[in-house]
Amino acid sequence: MKYMDKGNYYITTAIAYTSGKPHIGNSYEIVLADSIARFKRKDGYDVFFQTGTDEHGQKIELKAQEAGITPKEFVDDVAQTIRTICDSLNTSYDKFIRTTDTYHEKQVQKIFKKLYEQGDIYKGAYEGLYCTPCESFWTESQLVDGKCPDCGREVKPAKEEAYFFKMSKYADKLIEHINAHPEFIQPVSRKNEMMNNFLLPGLQDLCVSRTSFKWGIPVDFDDRHVVYVWLDALTNYITGIGYDADGNSTEQYKKLWPADLHLIGKDIIRFHTIYWPIFLMALGEPLPKQIFGHPWLLQSDGKMSKSKGNVIYAEDLIDFFGVDAVRYFVLHEMPFENDGVITWDLMVERLNSDLANTLGNLVNRTISMSNKYFGGAVENTKIGTDAGTEDVDTDLWKLLTDTYTRVSKKMDDLRVADAITEIFVLFKRCNKYIDETMPWALAKDENRKDRLAAVLYNLLNGILVGASLLEPYMPETSAKILEQIRAQAVPFDVLEACAEKQDIARAAALYPSGNKVTETPEILFVRRDLAEVMEQVEAMFAARKAENGEEETKEEIPEDVIDIEPKETISYDDFAKCQFQVGEILECREVPKSKKLLCSKVRIGSVEKQILSGIKQHYSAEEMVGKKVMVLVNLQPREIAGMVSEGMLLCAEDADGSLALMTPEKPMPAGAEIC
Repeated sequence: MKYMDKGNYYITTAIAYTSGKPHIGNSYEIVLADSIARFKRKDGYDVFFQTGTDEHGQKIELKAQEAGITPKEFVDDVAQTIRTICDSLNTSYDKFIRTTDTYHEKQVQKIFKKLYEQGDIYKGAYEGLYCTPCESFWTESQLVDGKCPDCGREVKPAKEEAYFFKMSKYADKLIEHINAHPEFIQPVSRKNEMMNNFLLPGLQDLCVSRTSFKWGIPVDFDDRHVVYVWLDALTNYITGIGYDADGNSTEQYKKLWPADLHLIGKDIIRFHTIYWPIFLMALGEPLPKQIFGHPWLLQSDGKMSKSKGNVIYAEDLIDFFGVDAVRYFVLHEMPFENDGVITWDLMVERLNSDLANTLGNLVNRTISMSNKYFGGAVENTKIGTDAGTEDVDTDLWKLLTDTYTRVSKKMDDLRVADAITEIFVLFKRCNKYIDETMPWALAKDENRKDRLAAVLYNLLNGILVGASLLEPYMPETSAKILEQIRAQAVPFDVLEACAEKQDIARAAALYPSGNKVTETPEILFVRRDLAEVMEQVEAMFAARKAENGEEETKEEIPEDVIDIEPKETISYDDFAKCQFQVGEILECREVPKSKKLLCSKVRIGSVEKQILSGIKQHYSAEEMVGKKVMVLVNLQPREIAGMVSEGMLLCAEDADGSLALMTPEKPMPAGAEIC
């Protein structure tokens, strides 16, 4: 099999509307696309990644008037802001297109004229209910509670002369295509929505020009009209790579089109899966291979908006946590199909647990032990010596051999969050391997020096594989890890070959034997105190309100609290009978035939206890391993589901019934008393 020559891959994001500065929910899309683009590049594809800005329309014309500047001045400023945000998030786009680019504007005029001349566009008049922010006409039946179904704002009656596109002419052809290509619209729920709500009931002709405003691309044969936003904006995917309506398209266009993936928000799925394919059919061009409508990233109190005063910008999060922590969070926390939630406390939790503890601590202590016991240069002693191979070694080698395949399969399905999880499964397994092998104990026995070297080498090798796979998602962190262990990233074709051939021996020896790690390991992620972060966040929002001339208001009743029915007051003596300690979860497995129970082996000091907990819906058995948790130790043992439980893991529960384990804020040894 030939590696690293897998063909072209063209990926796009939706172009950002330049009516204002995008918040982190909008910025999520560019990070998601970037992770896919970076993965594909490393996986052997010739990738072209395009993003950009949508810069025409009535809303922008009105915003510019309010600001006392021209529309072009307005969009120049906003477009630069958007590009700066993309750059600050370390995205690797190949082209940043603007719909005010001269080439794009000329091609839109050509496209409009071509469609008009072949009879797909005709002149008429439009009368309906118009939403200015969305720049969309709606019928009465399409409204939700009398308001725009997309944004929920007021609509107003409007009538004007306009050009229309004959959508129904191509509807049956599009339905056939969708049925023949189930992968075309993803997730499947989005496809069903488009088919059942729009295509099957029948399409109305689409308004493709406007006369009520001037900030748009003029129809060159009828300059009273400007091209309506969607025919203008959607065509960027082909004009950006050199499409020419006269038949003189560039070699780049011929190389890249059709696009492999249009990555867009679920709120604009209709325009991309119905209007855009029909435009392409009319032009005689092939359709994109796949359109993925990703969910929204929401605050805990709903969609971000300036009116709610809950807007979080990318630079806010970067200032607090760093670029890669932000990239990790938005990628890891977004489900495949349902909306994700971003909160400051969840950001802190992920930073502390996943990044500082699971990843950062693994790298730091492995390097520190390599320096302490071998002067930084760890030889691969596990072959041809009496070091021996143990089951824990084999388990680790099998996992790192298969991790590429696990990640790759998730990426093929665009399940980016799950792909990252697979990489962190490897990091967690390495942490468990340390606990299993106890290098500090091996170091006390001179006769086991080879075994100690084998253990540390295995850890460095596991870190190398994990860091190599991590690059698409956390490029700076990946580079820092590789620099500290003084190794080059393993090419994906090598990882792929190891996985395909199940070449465990090769996979287990990718790290250069005897390579010297850095003498001064850098802390990858610094733990943050939640109370301190929230104090700084409140100060930031207060300053922002002051800058905007807004009066700071205090809510009488905070929204992030829960009141429960108080229990009977107890004496201090009653409370003192309870013994709370820190426990470390050594093993965890699902309880057979139980939907709720996990069975954990918990180390409390020198004692190990078996504890059953009804938390299966909130934690997987795998992610439980290695956690430090709060344990009620002296609870009388009882039988649950045919198994004995010898204590209780303490959790907090929110209003929605979600559980969170109580964990120590700072590192604490297993057995530490909670008082």
